[in-house]
Amino acid sequence: MVTVLLVDDHALVRGGLRAVLATTDDCAVVGEAATGEEAVEQALALRPDVVVMDLSMPGAGGVAATEVLRERLPSARVLVLTTFADDARVRAALGAGATGYLLKDATPDDVVRAVRAAARDEVPIDPRVAGALLPERPVGAGGRAPSGSAPSARPGTAVDVGGTPLLPPREREVLVRLARGLSNRQIATELGIAERTVKVHVGSVFRRIGVADRTSAALWARDHGW
Repeated sequence: MVTVLLVDDHALVRGGLRAVLATTDDCAVVGEAATGEEAVEQALALRPDVVVMDLSMPGAGGVAATEVLRERLPSARVLVLTTFADDARVRAALGAGATGYLLKDATPDDVVRAVRAAARDEVPIDPRVAGALLPERPVGAGGRAPSGSAPSARPGTAVDVGGTPLLPPREREVLVRLARGLSNRQIATELGIAERTVKVHVGSVFRRIGVADRTSAALWARDHGW
């Protein structure tokens, strides 16, 4: 059973999400919060698998709350559900540690799929905002950026952008340092996490990008511009 904490300053939104998740047999809403501060308090008390997080709320917003949760409750996966689709907010939320990013006009099925995907430690990203995760490219002739392949995966799946698997924020940090040749101990020191946690992240990175060793992972990172 996937336990879920709903965070939104609008009771109507929380009620709608609760009703959607109540139609499933594998998701259960265990609590609600209306501010970032309440989200942290409720999450630490309830320890949900997934926190569905709004970004714009009174007091501490969703980005700040996500950052605190990823430090104090790393087992919880934060799925952002918001009306904001601009690149800056997408990058800020994912940089703070959010696992996924969904827009509020998503269908109920999309929401359910995204919650399940987040619980599996996948990266459910709405295709309409996935472009924010692409590396910035130089502007070509005529003032237009080179075209790239548009993501076709739907929310609730581990989205590929231009054929590149998207990794959770912490795994991206680990891969970048692995590509620099750092050992697990050195990575743990830089990130301020346990060495055994780094080992878990490294194994997950290997599975996601389809390699079997550190050398292959480093080459993969180099070839993909990491």
